Amino acid sequence: MPESASAGSVMLARSAMNRAATEGQRPAGRPVRGARRISAALAGLAASTRHELLTFDDPVASADRAIPGPFLELAGACMRAAAERAGEVRRIVPRHALPSLEGGLRVPGRARLAEAIPFKMILVDRTVAAVPLDLELLYNGLLLIRDPVVVQALVRAHHACWASAQEVSYAPPPPPPPRDLPPQLRPVLDALLSGVTDETAAARLGMSARTYSRRVGELMAALGTTSRFRAGAEAARRGWA
Repeated sequence: MPESASAGSVMLARSAMNRAATEGQRPAGRPVRGARRISAALAGLAASTRHELLTFDDPVASADRAIPGPFLELAGACMRAAAERAGEVRRIVPRHALPSLEGGLRVPGRARLAEAIPFKMILVDRTVAAVPLDLELLYNGLLLIRDPVVVQALVRAHHACWASAQEVSYAPPPPPPPRDLPPQLRPVLDALLSGVTDETAAARLGMSARTYSRRVGELMAALGTTSRFRAGAEAARRGWA
């Protein structure tokens, strides 16, 4: 990776964060904190992906961090769901992460190796980017950047790094067979992903608490899990979220 591109990218990210935190200036992005809100933001990015997905990614960065497994599962499922929707996927990973790519942590699309990445980033359709507030871990908070000038600069930085990175060749796993979400469970899934309480969800949907609880059970059974957090990850993996 060219040193100037890496340094410029880091300076750009820090500048965007400073603008977002400085009172009186038009923010370049919106800070998102808290596991539930971050999960919702990642699911939203995956659902909105249509054409292109560009990432700086270090899949082993969280290996020695105290990050809940369900959050990691959800983040991975969102990444795979976004990649399956995009026509063009370009993922840049640091060289030390190569064993994880060969060991199964794969997503559809192309990947290249760089000596290092300037920060983690998810960039969707050249319109919105997500950058960790600490530049390393999305779990610690992220900045959703929609400022077109900053987004375009991030696109150029990614392209510069891509041009000098080394191609990785592997056969991605086949996509899961398409399965449809039963229509009566769609509002239940939406309520579950929104993070509202069961009481609030039941009231919004005009159901009794018992009926809503039964529908949640049906949804869990359809997703093959008993964990609500993992249900979000599985829904994203199947393209339901």
